[in-house]
Amino acid sequence: MEFARRGAKVVVNDLGGSGHGEGQNTSVAQKVVDEIAAAGGEAVANTNSVEDGGKIVETALDTFGRVDVVVNNAGILRDSAFHKLDEANWDLVYRVHLKGSFAVTRAAWEHMRQQGYGRILMTSSGAGVYGNFGQANYSTAKLGLHGLAQTLAIEGRAKGIHVNTIAPIAASRLTETVMHPKMLAGLKPELVTPLAVLLCSEGCTESGQFFEVGGGWVTRLRWEQSRGAQFDPAKGFSAEDLAKRWEEVQSFEDAYHPADFSHTLDVVGENIGVDISLAPQ
Repeated sequence: MEFARRGAKVVVNDLGGSGHGEGQNTSVAQKVVDEIAAAGGEAVANTNSVEDGGKIVETALDTFGRVDVVVNNAGILRDSAFHKLDEANWDLVYRVHLKGSFAVTRAAWEHMRQQGYGRILMTSSGAGVYGNFGQANYSTAKLGLHGLAQTLAIEGRAKGIHVNTIAPIAASRLTETVMHPKMLAGLKPELVTPLAVLLCSEGCTESGQFFEVGGGWVTRLRWEQSRGAQFDPAKGFSAEDLAKRWEEVQSFEDAYHPADFSHTLDVVGENIGVDISLAPQ
């Protein structure tokens, strides 16, 4: 609704299934399209599964002629303690969250590269960052999305494609069964929308970043890396040697905040006496 209010032509994709991924209802996406049209905006419904990401992007291209923004937000839950988690429920969650986001993004990627512009938003979760009991499948897929986003941010940079990740907490078909009604009342989806719109805007230069958002709070996450313990690589070291210096490994005093993998390569290179920036021969 907010994208359309600002003049975007929107493809509303929703299979219309349950929070567990069962069933299908074409009226779910169409209802949003009707609301957008009633407010004077332009939108079209698409009810394909995100596993068929190419069909979703085709809807945008066939209807509006291009694709500028992709918001990967589809998700289901199949919660289970790990010792009870079967392969079917592992695979289904992976296919919707991670493979589905890959499929939609991959279908849009070449069009964005050719036009020299794109904005992609991955929807992760605090469960992926911190873990959550009974959500091994969901947590794995959700943190995997951030890994995908970070690599795409690097690959898309020269082509004007920005890719970011959000971990929202909001009332939805997924959370309505696991959260207290008072929490749900305060976690309006509208309190997530501003961040999504900003990160997908033409003027936003952020890429490869990770944000948590919900209940009126917006915060950025970043990696923190301890100074660690360095040993002479020529002499090697034992587990006992490491145990004696374990506090150095664990201490975050004067910690690093690496922006990319090059920082780790620099530190390791310095320790082994090799300039990691040297091109392979």
